[in-house]
Amino acid sequence: MDLTNHYFDLFRLPVAFAVDRRLLDERYLALQRQFHPDRYVSRSAQEQHLAVRSAAAVNQAYAVLCSPVKRAQYLLELQGLDSDDSNKTTSDREFLLEQMRLRESLLEVPDAADPFADLADLEREIALASDALEEEFASTYQAADLTGAKQTLVKMQFYGKLQAQLAALEEQLDEHN
Repeated sequence: MDLTNHYFDLFRLPVAFAVDRRLLDERYLALQRQFHPDRYVSRSAQEQHLAVRSAAAVNQAYAVLCSPVKRAQYLLELQGLDSDDSNKTTSDREFLLEQMRLRESLLEVPDAADPFADLADLEREIALASDALEEEFASTYQAADLTGAKQTLVKMQFYGKLQAQLAALEEQLDEHN
């Protein structure tokens, strides 16, 4: 396996934001079987090392292509853009106000009369907004509007963080019930 191939080549997929998840999963399993270290136990140390490196590369590529945010970052990196999310923000005032509202709603969930219902409502709202941003990214990227795609990615990252906070809050609520 050529470890210098980009992730889409590795899985023989077109370079695009939209990914055929069934095909990705199918090819992932085939590559995992092909490079599983147990298959190389009786081979040379070099072949064993290459199998381990190949399996790790397959796992990393799969993790990136499965995650919409990581996939968007990767696509921008393939275009030579730095997509590191540290210290990135947006100047979209309405978006920032919406983020503040969502974060306040998240903080109010534990004190709600029915915190699980409020949490579910918030999860749905955030999922819908995330889906819309993914569509926006796909559209701007396909139109070669890399500046627009990068701005959309920043927003996607905000929602990704919110989703992680939702999951953590749900876990906390489960522990206390």
